[in-house]
Amino acid sequence: MDRMQRFADVVVRAGVNLQPGQGVFLNTDTAHLEIARAVTETAYAAGAAWVEPVWTDGPMRRSAVDHAEVGALRASRPWALQRMREWREQGAASITLIGDPDPHLLDGADPVRAAAFPLEEMRLRREVILGGLRWTAVGAPNPGWANQVFGEPDVERLWEAVAVAMRLDVPDPAAAWQERAATLAERGALLDSLELTELRYVGDGTDLTVGLIPGCHWTGGGMVDADGIAYLPNIPTEEVFTSPDRRRAEGTIRLTKPLALNGRLVTGLRAEFAGGRIVNVEADSGVEAVRAQLDSDPNARHLGEVSLVDRDSRIARAGIVFHNTLFDENAGCHVAWGQSFPFAVPGGLGMSEAERTDLGLNTASVHTDVVIGGDGITVTGTGPKGTVEIIRDDEWVL
Repeated sequence: MDRMQRFADVVVRAGVNLQPGQGVFLNTDTAHLEIARAVTETAYAAGAAWVEPVWTDGPMRRSAVDHAEVGALRASRPWALQRMREWREQGAASITLIGDPDPHLLDGADPVRAAAFPLEEMRLRREVILGGLRWTAVGAPNPGWANQVFGEPDVERLWEAVAVAMRLDVPDPAAAWQERAATLAERGALLDSLELTELRYVGDGTDLTVGLIPGCHWTGGGMVDADGIAYLPNIPTEEVFTSPDRRRAEGTIRLTKPLALNGRLVTGLRAEFAGGRIVNVEADSGVEAVRAQLDSDPNARHLGEVSLVDRDSRIARAGIVFHNTLFDENAGCHVAWGQSFPFAVPGGLGMSEAERTDLGLNTASVHTDVVIGGDGITVTGTGPKGTVEIIRDDEWVL
């Protein structure tokens, strides 16, 4: 196989683990056209019943932000909601190609308008994807992304870095990911056995204590759907993660990687938590985009994820900032504000939203990962067996 074929094979075989007769909805930007075509070809060759592309386009998005009414930007469309419900009924798989072709797309735009999305559509999409479908998100190289990383649109150089991160440089990448997933699953099982009730991150500018939900489950590597079919939600993935108690977060964080958010590049972000909520944010640049997103949903200021990643990851070893959340979050410990994972608690997928909220899970239209790990980060966990070190100076020691 050539590199593009190997990429598509990993997405289809290891990512969603597509089964014959299954449908696929492919979320992709027009900048990813060539890669989207390769994934589509591979999906059909693997027996897909249909592949429906769901396109986005940066300049079209900018036109909408500049000219459409805010109410129209936030309004959900009945036909879009119905289509998502039908995807769920048919048991389709979801593939998302990411790799921002222009992280400065919305520079100069009204931050409130830039953060305006159809909230009902976004919530339903997350509910559909997290509610049992097999899904995967994968980075797709493009000139704009390469320019952000290297200062020039050197797509070949970016492909080389992505190939290492995605294990495309080994004889059987899909098998290699299955092996890595097994290692991460072992870490998750070890964390489960500790029955942790609290997690604390300490690093340069970060001292955050987060409460955990009793009986919460740590996920590492891949997942298994209701039919027992394994898949990888993210490629690359180097993390173990769970959803915390939305009501319990105290302290401060300082981001160690830049954040591309709604067409703006955010650097030097610092956030303060009290009573489970983000109560203040500051940044060297792009803070308006963060504040606008946090104000866009009443639950956006609560945490939906805590994650553990150490330096023993291919992304960390690459030694570059990918300026892509999927890659950078797998180079260091991170947290996310917004939507929780219902599968993080036993029986969570079958619970109502009210039941999940009572447990401490968060429901929101957004889910934004921010990296706080790297050199010097230490993470400890507390439970009935006392306090244990999990990561010391960015190295897994548990």
